Amino acid sequence: MSTSAKPPTLSISIRRLALLLGGLAMFGPFSIDTIFPAFPAIGAQFGADKLAMQQTISVYLVAYAAMSIVHGPLSDAIGRRKVILGGLIVFAAASVGCALAKDLPTLLTFRALQGLSSGVGLIVGRAVIRDVLHGDDAQRLMSQVSMIFGVAPAVAPVIGGWILGWSHWPAIFWFLVVFAVVLLVAVWRVLPETHLPEARLPLVPRRLLRDYVAIVINPRFQRLAAASAFNFAALWVYISSAPAFVLDILKLSEREFGWFFVPMISGMVLGAFVSGRSAGKVSGEKLVSIGFACSALAMALNLGYNLWTDVPQVPWAVLPMALNAFGIALVFPIVTLSILDMYPRQRGSASSLQAFTSLVLNAFIAGVLSPWISDHSLWLVGVAIAFLALGWMFWRWEAHVSHTAAACSGESTTVPGETL
Repeated sequence: MSTSAKPPTLSISIRRLALLLGGLAMFGPFSIDTIFPAFPAIGAQFGADKLAMQQTISVYLVAYAAMSIVHGPLSDAIGRRKVILGGLIVFAAASVGCALAKDLPTLLTFRALQGLSSGVGLIVGRAVIRDVLHGDDAQRLMSQVSMIFGVAPAVAPVIGGWILGWSHWPAIFWFLVVFAVVLLVAVWRVLPETHLPEARLPLVPRRLLRDYVAIVINPRFQRLAAASAFNFAALWVYISSAPAFVLDILKLSEREFGWFFVPMISGMVLGAFVSGRSAGKVSGEKLVSIGFACSALAMALNLGYNLWTDVPQVPWAVLPMALNAFGIALVFPIVTLSILDMYPRQRGSASSLQAFTSLVLNAFIAGVLSPWISDHSLWLVGVAIAFLALGWMFWRWEAHVSHTAAACSGESTTVPGETL
């Protein structure tokens, strides 16, 4: 694989870039979590049961996943900035449609349109990071973005609850319109184009398909993408089941989603901070091992508590989430950057396929699995343990293969996390 072009000179500080990319990554989670407190109100107005309301998540995620394989290559061909601006415009328009919806099919249609556009922030944003930085600096910026991004799932349902306190559920989508417009102005004014014309690849369908096939059939990509997807799925099981977990299992109100999200996201933000501070001091492989160990301990504590009590209560029912999120935040930057480093001229495509892998799994969990298991806390923790175990096994598989290859070649750069 050829090397990438020389990174462009930034006209924006790294701190401001981290804030902007973090904000762009946030509007995806905002689209999911802000409406959680409104599920009962929307369901009552549209005559929709819990399973039907769960489809507002799965439809969004299916569309997100389908379009995620386009965002990256499109940004490789025409530049990152244009794709981000276009996605923000479509997202704002889709949010207007959601706010004006008068029935569930209309709401689902515009939720799908939201999903088609919202991936630009997270997917293209990852490529932007690798365009401008390498090595430990890239890990630090990725961790800073993860810290900002991590705030979204904690703040979003709280904002949704506040909005419901003084208005009706459409106001939540008007809030998303305003948020998208603010980001649109910020990107237009301060984000430079980081993918220079001489480094771009033509958007030729046949070549794109060939490149995608080459990435997908790469065993190392498969192992790393699976490790990342299953690791996060252990937490996503709870996030996608949040309305049932908070309202039905924990017996909290629509304004008390913060009891679930704030501890969880606090752990994620702290993990991202530790990851950034550890760059250049602790190897990536060791950080990932520590991350999986923290998540395993969290699952053990969660299982023990749910076996001990028949009525889960805060804070004990949610504290293990914080430790699990902490571990995930240690794993994510290392695995993601390892994938992007495999394809220096196709970072957008690699980022898209990684996101697609995770999103397909998340859509299945939200639309199919969650409605079956969200009524019982033991079922939730059991499924979460299974996903964590799968993620860890794929990681250990990749680490074993990389160590073996490094031993045979006399090099160490193929070990996951060591190329950063």
